[in-house]
Amino acid sequence: MRAAQRLPRRSTSSGFTLIEVLLAFVVFALSFSVVLEIISGSMRNTVRARQYTEVALITQSVMDRVGLDIPLEQSVRANGESGVYRWELQISPFAATPDTTRSVDLGELTGIDLLEVEFIISWGDIAREQSIRFSTVKAVLAGEEGE
Repeated sequence: MRAAQRLPRRSTSSGFTLIEVLLAFVVFALSFSVVLEIISGSMRNTVRARQYTEVALITQSVMDRVGLDIPLEQSVRANGESGVYRWELQISPFAATPDTTRSVDLGELTGIDLLEVEFIISWGDIAREQSIRFSTVKAVLAGEEGE
């Protein structure tokens, strides 16, 4: 019997080629950059939400002081700071617009003066300053402003 001939064995290594490794690295790098952009956007939104929450709290606090610490009278101006936020408040007679003429007329008939309280709050450095304007109307009996 003839001895079985051995055929040379083929190398059957199951590794990755250089191109496969490079392609995997490119996919990983692109995915990682997308994740970093998402995290960065999330952090910007969190900072913006914190700022707007602080603005709302400061505005409510100052508006609540109108009529108490800040006199509710025409031509009153007040300003101040709260941390990085700067604010300015101005009280003036309420000006009628086509939508609000009835309110002004009703105020005159009942002896009530309507005063507009305008509040502007700003923050940030000069190059990137942001500001928001709030406005409300307060009613006082005619002749009793500031009491």
